[in-house]
Amino acid sequence: MTINFENESSLDLGLPLEELALTVIEAALDYLECPYEAEVNLLITDKEQIQELNRNFRQVDRVTDVLSFPMIEYDNPGDFTFLESEELEQDCFHPETGELLFGDIVICADKVLEQAKAYGHSVKREYAFLIAHSMLHLAGYDHMEPEEAGVMEAKQREILEKLGISR
Repeated sequence: MTINFENESSLDLGLPLEELALTVIEAALDYLECPYEAEVNLLITDKEQIQELNRNFRQVDRVTDVLSFPMIEYDNPGDFTFLESEELEQDCFHPETGELLFGDIVICADKVLEQAKAYGHSVKREYAFLIAHSMLHLAGYDHMEPEEAGVMEAKQREILEKLGISR
C-alpha cells in the first residue's frame, strides 16, 4: 500500500499523523475486503485551503472537516468485482506499481481540533474517524439518505473498534 502524505497545516495535532493514517487506511481497506494493494493521497490542510477546495469542487463556500475525491465510480459501494474488466484496468490502477488508485482525502487540521473538543473525545479519535469516513466515501458509500447514513455510521464504528479507537 502507498500513502502519499502531505501536511500543509501549521497546527500541531500532537499525533504521528502519517503513521496513524496508514494504520486507519489499511484497516479500512481490510474491512472493505479490498482485494488489491491501493494508493491513497492524504493532505492535511487549514481552514482557508479546505474552504477553497470545497468552493471549487463542490460549489459550497464554507469550511468543512474532510473532503473525499474518489478515483473510481462504483455501481455498488464497496464492490470491487467490476474492476476486473480490461478497459477499467488501465484507468483504475497505477501503471508502474499496479496499485488501485483509490482516491484523495483532504482533512482540515483546525476542524479536527474543534470537533474533538466539541464531541468530547480525543484528537486521535477525530482524526481516525475522518480518515475512516473518507475511506468509505472513496469506496462508494454515502450518507445523503437516512438508510445510507446508518450503513456508513455502522461501518465507521466497526473500523475504529477493530483498531481500539473509541470515543
